[in-house]
Amino acid sequence: MATSAAAALRWLIGSELARYREEARLSLNEASARTGMGKAKLHHLESGRQAQDPDDITTLLSAYAVPAKDIDRLTTLTGRADEATWWAPWAQVVPDWLKTYVGLEGLAESLFTFEALVIPGLLQTQEYAAAMTASAKSLRPDHGERFVKFRMARTRRLTDSERPLSFHAVIPEGALRLAVGTPDVRRDQLQHLLSMADLPTVTVQVVRPEDGPHSALGGGFVTLDFGSAARPVVYIELKDGAVYLQEETQVDAYTMVANDLRQVAMSPGQSRELIASML
Repeated sequence: MATSAAAALRWLIGSELARYREEARLSLNEASARTGMGKAKLHHLESGRQAQDPDDITTLLSAYAVPAKDIDRLTTLTGRADEATWWAPWAQVVPDWLKTYVGLEGLAESLFTFEALVIPGLLQTQEYAAAMTASAKSLRPDHGERFVKFRMARTRRLTDSERPLSFHAVIPEGALRLAVGTPDVRRDQLQHLLSMADLPTVTVQVVRPEDGPHSALGGGFVTLDFGSAARPVVYIELKDGAVYLQEETQVDAYTMVANDLRQVAMSPGQSRELIASML
């Protein structure tokens, strides 16, 4: 689980360091003795409280007998800080726990999301996002407009010509019918969904009650895949915080849930037809 104070990139690298140590069957004390690095420093490197430089990463992973290609992969990851902290202009309106997530989102190559009640944020129009934000009791009124702009900035990854995010969303039919804003806002949102579904990097599927039960009845989640840079992470949002899962068995379990949703939901083509029929 990530601590809310840890920067996304430092946490991601730290979780990889901890996993490699555990795979080498070494305790912190044993790793400290083998590398000559203090136990406190090791803990801070793994938790993301301290920035990890390439030399420290190389020292640790070499001691854990990690293959050279994986050492190179992780040391290269340290140079991607800009992708993890692009949200800095909105720092005052973004809670710490969400900063970690959007940082990981900026690093990810692909993302699968299931939202139980609303249209996913990356697919929202500005007006729909504003209506959703206005209903959020936990957000200060004077921060509402800036938070909406922050949410809109996140959507740019979907159309980034250099590094687009591959995005797959499964949306319950009820979320499409939720009374958010005015009828015009909802109609424009549905039209926007159709436009986004036309992007080569975006897949939208709708799941209806008549499609039957599925494995995600417990609530929404996001899986983030970082390609060759790091192992996948699962994100689960809470009322005022979040849980991050990175253990292989946990990630595998949610990957199976995502695959089940893909099978149960309407096909992308059928989903487009349903959304169009609501206009």
